[in-house]
Amino acid sequence: MDMATSLKSLLLAVQQYRDGRTAQNAAQLQKQVEEVSGLKCDQLLSSGQVLPRECVGGLVELAGNPNTSQTLTSSIISLLAKLACDDDSREILNSSYNLTSTLASVIHCHSATAGEPLVLQCLQVLQKLTYNTRVFQSTNYIHELIAFLMTNIQSQNEDIIMPCLGLMANLCRDNHSVQSHIKSLDNVKRFYRTLINFLAHNSLTVVIFTLSILASLTLNEKVGEKLFDAKNIHQTFQLVFNIIVNGNGTQTRKYSVDLLVDLLKNPKIADHLTKYQHFSACVSQVLGLLQSKDPDSAGKVLELLLAMCSVSGLRSLLCEVVFRPAAPKLRAASRRQGAGLDGERKTESGLALVQWLSSPVDGAESCSLQALQLLNELLEEALGAESVSECVLSFIEMLIPVLLGLLRGLNPPQGDAHIRKHCHRITHVSSLLLNILNLIEPMSAQLCLSQVESLLTCCHSNSPLICHPPGSDNDLSQVCAEALLTTLDLMSKLRQQVKDMETSFYRMLQDQRIVTPLSLALTSQHRERVQTGLSLLFEATPLPDFPSLVLGESMAANNAYRQREAELSVKRVAVQEVPPFSILDCSSGSSRSVHSLVDKIQNGLELQEQVKDSHVSEIIDVYEQKLSAFASKESRLQDLLDAKALALSQADRLIAQYRFQRAQAEAEACKLGCLLKEAERRREDLQGELSSQVLEVERSKADMEELLQHNARLQQDSEEHQALKGAYNSLLNRFNESERLMKELQTAHISLTKQNDTVRKNHEALQLQHEKMASVLEEREEEIRSLRSDLQQKNSDITGLRGELCAEEEKVKEKDQERRELEETVDVLRKELNKTEQARKDASIKASSLELQKSQLETKLKQKEDELNKHSSMIAMIHSLSSGKLKSDVNLSL
Repeated sequence: MDMATSLKSLLLAVQQYRDGRTAQNAAQLQKQVEEVSGLKCDQLLSSGQVLPRECVGGLVELAGNPNTSQTLTSSIISLLAKLACDDDSREILNSSYNLTSTLASVIHCHSATAGEPLVLQCLQVLQKLTYNTRVFQSTNYIHELIAFLMTNIQSQNEDIIMPCLGLMANLCRDNHSVQSHIKSLDNVKRFYRTLINFLAHNSLTVVIFTLSILASLTLNEKVGEKLFDAKNIHQTFQLVFNIIVNGNGTQTRKYSVDLLVDLLKNPKIADHLTKYQHFSACVSQVLGLLQSKDPDSAGKVLELLLAMCSVSGLRSLLCEVVFRPAAPKLRAASRRQGAGLDGERKTESGLALVQWLSSPVDGAESCSLQALQLLNELLEEALGAESVSECVLSFIEMLIPVLLGLLRGLNPPQGDAHIRKHCHRITHVSSLLLNILNLIEPMSAQLCLSQVESLLTCCHSNSPLICHPPGSDNDLSQVCAEALLTTLDLMSKLRQQVKDMETSFYRMLQDQRIVTPLSLALTSQHRERVQTGLSLLFEATPLPDFPSLVLGESMAANNAYRQREAELSVKRVAVQEVPPFSILDCSSGSSRSVHSLVDKIQNGLELQEQVKDSHVSEIIDVYEQKLSAFASKESRLQDLLDAKALALSQADRLIAQYRFQRAQAEAEACKLGCLLKEAERRREDLQGELSSQVLEVERSKADMEELLQHNARLQQDSEEHQALKGAYNSLLNRFNESERLMKELQTAHISLTKQNDTVRKNHEALQLQHEKMASVLEEREEEIRSLRSDLQQKNSDITGLRGELCAEEEKVKEKDQERRELEETVDVLRKELNKTEQARKDASIKASSLELQKSQLETKLKQKEDELNKHSSMIAMIHSLSSGKLKSDVNLSL
């Protein structure tokens, strides 16, 4: 039975069991679930078909119902786990069907019996679903799930501890909301102690899970600083590298790589890794894992290496490890077509990366893209150094044909998934070729032209109804546009180096189909795409046939579409804020809920009983916006159909041209057959002439050998003559140099003698000035002594006069009659007293000025003495230098 028939039977069984939960319906559903589980379910959900999604929606609803039997729930969960085989399917199960909260509710219902197989099965499926997926704290039953995990991690049940640790590691990684919730719990310290005890566990998987949880919760706290300090971090590095290299199973290796990637996000730990003495050896062993054919292991190794490239101190070390070992064998490998990557060369790190670029292993597309990104980072670092080593150049010499082979070997894309892989591959290959631009020699303009043509075809064959909005990174048109612009940028850089590249580049810029990818790049949210689009627009604007008006209209349409999507998203948020009611309480907005809602809106009866008119108007506005969006998409689809009709007519013309060219080719083939027969006859005639020419060539070879021997003797004589000539020139240069030095020393000696004479004269003049200043100083001291004696005399006179004045005043009091007679005498005495006071003040002023002059003269005298000492030392130094120079001159002359 094929998959479609099985899914229809499964959907019918789900509906029957939902309508009547009888034992017969349950057995029938159980049988259908097991039958579908036995079929191949790879990428069933990501294919976009409606029937699988309807079945999954019904199965998730039944699994979350507590009334469903455990046996049936276990079978359903097994089928859902099998469907979650790739990243896209896991994303659909999480986002569209909310499977995480459903499984958490099943665990919550059976939390009292944690050891049941159903609980363990739910934990294992949850660990698979939540790997590299962020679970929001608002998810239903997430708090109960975290409490269940913490309780069972601290239990003694070994069977449940490992899946609980793995699931807790997934929930805590890069999830700040879950981390904050766990840290706010009361028993978090006890939980930390339990985790630290697990570090001594026998199972390496348990140790890695524990380290991952501790790194997520405590890396920036005191507990984490103690756990991952400078003393312990090197042991942690050794443990993680050992588990990556020698770990049992892919799961342990995946979590070990994730742990090391998380630790590298901490600057201190990244700095410790740059100083880790065994880093090169560990990375070499990790690169050895690329020899295996397991894409999962290779993908995690490449992810780890890309994370190391984000640390500036590790990029150069990685370049040494990747390029240095392969250096001796790269040139030999580059000269071979297929055998160059065989045998012992497979053990080299660089060649292992090249193998994953075009690996035939299933599921290796992501590994190929990661290898391209890693080589891009490493070659950017290696070529950005001051000097590029020979091994790097040899590696690039081998890599260029492989990259060009990737561009030539890409098959025409079929379907959206193939188009996306095709465009991602072209983008990364073109980016890598841009980094090694100066070393690209065999690149052809026809190769780039064919890639641009295929990408333009992909862009215009992309249906707008199956695409994401233009602002989305996953938009197929965005991916095609990025690949196309990268290829055009490569053509722009190579247009001066490759023949016919400039003509092809400007012809593509004038193609009408370039408008769509260029408008998407110019209206993109990514800076690099906008810059690339602007550079191409700058080149295309002066061209006569460039559709600038169409480009403006396309950019305006993109902006209007983005604005309309923003308005619709705002209205969707407004509708989501409406309180829930029974009509809108269906899971993931399935088609059945939409049809029932439309019927109830048309009837207008049940809706009016349960919600207000405002809610109805908001819902009607949302559906009006959706209808308008579908109308615009329908108009775009009509335009696409018109374009397809035009393309069909062009294809008919091309078929007619092809038939005509085929007839011409057949006629030319007949002519070429006749020419081939004539060439065979001429070849037989020329064969005889060739034998005679061979004899002449042998004689000329003998003559040539004699001439070569004579030429070798002449060459040897010429080399001896050149050596003697070089020795003579070196001796002549040495003689000229010594003569020039002698002249320079003589001129220096003459100048020094002149300076000595001038210094001696200055010294004598300074001595005379010193003697004069000493005599002047003695005279000033004598004057100061005389002034002091006069001042003392005046003071004694003043004291005597004051005594007489007191006596006279007493006489005035006693004799009033004699006062009148003595007033004149008193006035005279007062005048004389004022004169003496004035004289005393003048004398004191002169004495202070003389003392000031004395201090100034003393300081000047000290300065002159210091200068004299300096000059005397300079004279002594000049004498010593002049005597030394004279001795050296004498030696030179000798």
